[in-house]
Amino acid sequence: MTDRPPGSGLAAVSTALLAMSRHLEVRDVLKTIVASARELLDAEYAALGVPDDHGGFAQFVVDGVGEEQWKAIGPLPRQHGILAAMLHEAKPERLADVRKDPRFEGWPAAHPDMSDFLGLPIRDGDETIGALFLANKRCPEGAAPAGGCGFTEDDEELLGILAQHAAIALTNARLYERSRELTIAEERSRLAHELHDAVSQKLFSLRLTAQAATALVDRDPARAKGELQQVAALAAEAADELRAAVVELRPAALDEDGLVHTLRTQIQVLDRAHGAQVTFESSGVRALPAAQEEAVLRVAQEALHNALRHSGAGRVAVSLVRHGQGALLSVNDDGKGFDPRSVRRAGRHLGLVSMRDRAGGVGGRLTVQSEPGKGTTIEMEVPGG
Repeated sequence: MTDRPPGSGLAAVSTALLAMSRHLEVRDVLKTIVASARELLDAEYAALGVPDDHGGFAQFVVDGVGEEQWKAIGPLPRQHGILAAMLHEAKPERLADVRKDPRFEGWPAAHPDMSDFLGLPIRDGDETIGALFLANKRCPEGAAPAGGCGFTEDDEELLGILAQHAAIALTNARLYERSRELTIAEERSRLAHELHDAVSQKLFSLRLTAQAATALVDRDPARAKGELQQVAALAAEAADELRAAVVELRPAALDEDGLVHTLRTQIQVLDRAHGAQVTFESSGVRALPAAQEEAVLRVAQEALHNALRHSGAGRVAVSLVRHGQGALLSVNDDGKGFDPRSVRRAGRHLGLVSMRDRAGGVGGRLTVQSEPGKGTTIEMEVPGG
């Protein structure tokens, strides 16, 4: 038995579960589970692996290992030894010294030295969806026996409770990501329909106007000239619609190019596609967690859409700068502006609700400053990872 005060473990589990419930991205959930487990059981190291179907791990997160040391360790582990036993036999493993277990196969040179070990599978029904393990139990102050303190039955029971709830949190996070993928697919489909409708109408008008100009060339050249000028205007509008829609339909290359490059590329296209001048500046931005980068990109796209389609702006300035450990996005236009209070009362949101939801969903904050005739500034703050 341990010296843990009665009820303190359950209170800690409750705190950990509340922390997990705030995160819907899979990797954020994994990080929270690992950090909570390490803190709950007072271990030096903690890790969680989500297996793939090829003998490796689709995701693997650690707590207690510095970034430089983690890089030096090298490739992710394979499903072998103790890890394989937890994944394939789906049973807990509590060892006084993992190095003396016959299944132990060693570790890379940069890997931290580990002795006592506690690992549990994370299961969703009959499926093992992860393995959670801890190493090097810390001893209470003033008590450090020669063989170390080691993990106890109480520790195993407490980690088992966390693993059960971790399975729920991880499953929910996966469902959320799948739901978001479907939502993105639906949005792309909607944009495709809008593109078809908008460009089809413009091209139909273009064809009729060209036919009218053809009929007028001989008997009324002046009117024919006017019709041809209208043809040019309609063609330009159709090109604008097409380019803008292509930008929105094109998958954002966040994973490959990063947030700054992706934003700059899209803004350059918008600058060419629209009459308004669209500029972008960036300074000191560090890489953010994937969920935050996507949220920043989507808010920027929505704010740009409002500025270019509804505000009548001649200039739109976008900036993305480092803000503490996170980032600050600003989209400023010199358009006609609006009264945010009257927009809410009239039930017209101009995408503000979805932008605030996206910001709040990643722990950020959205502010809107606008007045009729004085343009609009939309800012989004996001914390660091």
